[in-house]
Amino acid sequence: MSTYSPDKIRNVVLVGHSSSGKTTLAEAILFNTGALKRRGLVDDGNTVSDFDPEEIRRKISINTSVLPCEYQQAKINVLDAPGYLDFAGEVKGAIAAADTAVVVVDAVAGVEVGTELVWSYLDEANLPRVVFVNKMDRENANFGRVISQLSDLFETRIIPFQLPIGTQETFQGVVDVIKMKAYMGEDGKEAEVPAELREQAGEYRQAIVEVAAESDDELIMKYLEGEELTLEEIVRGLRKRIAENEVVGVFCGSALKNIGIRALVDAFVDYLPSPAERVIVGKRVNSGEEVELRAEAGGPLVARVFKTTADPYVGKLSYFRVLSGTMRSDSRVVNASDGSEERIGTIFFMRGKEQLPTEEVGPGDIGAVAKLSKTTTGETLCSKDDPITVEPIKFPNPVYSVAIFPKTKADLDKMSSALARLLEEDPTLKVEREPGTGETIMSGMGDTHIDIAVRKLQAKFGLELVTDVPKVPYRETITKVASAQGRHKKQTGGRGQFGDVFIRFEPLERGAGFEFADEIFGGAVPKNYIPAVEKGLREIMEHGVLAGYPTVDFRAVLYDGSYHPVDSSELAFKLAAHLAFKKGIPEAGPVLLEPIMLVKVTVPEEYMGDVISDFNTRRGRVQGMHQEKGKATVTALVPLAEMLRYAIDLRGLTQGRGLFTMEFSHYDIVPSHIAQKIIEQAAKEKAENE
Repeated sequence: MSTYSPDKIRNVVLVGHSSSGKTTLAEAILFNTGALKRRGLVDDGNTVSDFDPEEIRRKISINTSVLPCEYQQAKINVLDAPGYLDFAGEVKGAIAAADTAVVVVDAVAGVEVGTELVWSYLDEANLPRVVFVNKMDRENANFGRVISQLSDLFETRIIPFQLPIGTQETFQGVVDVIKMKAYMGEDGKEAEVPAELREQAGEYRQAIVEVAAESDDELIMKYLEGEELTLEEIVRGLRKRIAENEVVGVFCGSALKNIGIRALVDAFVDYLPSPAERVIVGKRVNSGEEVELRAEAGGPLVARVFKTTADPYVGKLSYFRVLSGTMRSDSRVVNASDGSEERIGTIFFMRGKEQLPTEEVGPGDIGAVAKLSKTTTGETLCSKDDPITVEPIKFPNPVYSVAIFPKTKADLDKMSSALARLLEEDPTLKVEREPGTGETIMSGMGDTHIDIAVRKLQAKFGLELVTDVPKVPYRETITKVASAQGRHKKQTGGRGQFGDVFIRFEPLERGAGFEFADEIFGGAVPKNYIPAVEKGLREIMEHGVLAGYPTVDFRAVLYDGSYHPVDSSELAFKLAAHLAFKKGIPEAGPVLLEPIMLVKVTVPEEYMGDVISDFNTRRGRVQGMHQEKGKATVTALVPLAEMLRYAIDLRGLTQGRGLFTMEFSHYDIVPSHIAQKIIEQAAKEKAENE
């Protein structure tokens, strides 16, 4: 594949709700530009984009695919991003690599929750966008309704750049409003604009000319003086307005029937901004000085990794977008995050899973390299002489967790390395050990995300895991002051063991942890044994007296004791501390604590009452409500025990239109009737394990 100058490159990400037809559209684009001789189908599992076995099995996109093609002396890098909400991390990475987004909307279903979500992601990234209304050939397709929905929901100016000729079973082509030409059938044959559409097309063209004229003082003067703008001036003005996010052009067609696709690809070249028109702000690592990065071959090398795949045979494959300068094969670069050096071997242009070797990837282009040792997704590669970093990609926090266990001893041995490889590939997955329960917890964006991650571990690394609902990491604490003696005395021939302590247990405020103090006077407990008392308490407090959970938020004061000049030892005083804890804590009003989460839910206004009512059944306390533009945001404090399956429940409650974030807030006392059940369950489990 040839090298292209930045002004001849278009980096276009396809985003939208699941099943809106993004992968079919990507396949049609490759076919129309000659990159493919024959179009594959999602249902047949033979598309260039969806090559992962899980994608073929489920018939949905899971990963972002990079699909370069050449057309009219330009290179178009199509990034086909997943639509399923569980794979939002892939979407965020793809957006970071693109200069424009094509929001694909189903002409039958209209604007869906996934459409609204990706639109918000594009707003966050301030990325220009156009809309493609797909499936115009389907029953109940309605272009006008989609235009109304887009205009009602989103603040940007929405203008059709095309109109459909016919609809549903009579759909046969599109009218290019700007050129006032019709394009018919699969081959996009040029024709006259049908008489019944001329007036409407003329009205939209007038609105488009006005938008284009507003891009430039010279053009607006010409327009106001009644002069006709040339097609070249209109195109130039529209590109500027789209690049500035001032207008969203709407196109239409049928990706499956290949109608309107050639006209869409023409529009990519004509109207969508190139990397040359974009400035990205970076920061010099050594001085902290901000620097404007432009897609110029003579600029400093800066490339951002936006996606990583782990392969047991090839190793790690890192996809990058060159923001400035040129990335060359067999070179050395540094990771701006930690200054570590990376050797760049052979670099590739990727097309699905196909690797096309190249000597270099120029400014504004997208490539891939294998076996980077340190660099992960979101990090920046640059030259050693002038290290520059750019803002990392902000990935969403996981909202759904499971406990994971190795199936066999062999799986336990490979668990650590396989999980590390998986986490390199997916920044929205987290794996951590919960000290309170001893479980390994895997967290992701939803049940499908976790399920695919577990299947991927087996397919790629031969690691079999069993998943379960995670245990809630309860804690225990005390509510009043109590004192107790712990006396450890053992005499069995030879040297005995003796340790004697008096400890006062005092409650502390929530979140204070554990404090140890001693008030020993006159050497009742020798100084060299006092650390052993603290160590003994720290050991035993991990297993509380109520249900075996760690005891927190208390102070233990060693105030008296006695010792034996021969038989006392550190071990004896440690064991004495254990005894004092077991005697004193039950007298200090022990209670169970549970983690309380701060939950923020955003839903369409009509679901707000249902969400609040549902929180009430979950022992939640609503903290605030906010309504704006048809959306309601509800913030609540809810016990974690009630939120373990909330990602699934909210989807059912709101027909998939609710989104939420959840973070730890604090620990609070468990109501006594619920605490009793937890204590009984813990006792039962303990008895079964003995």
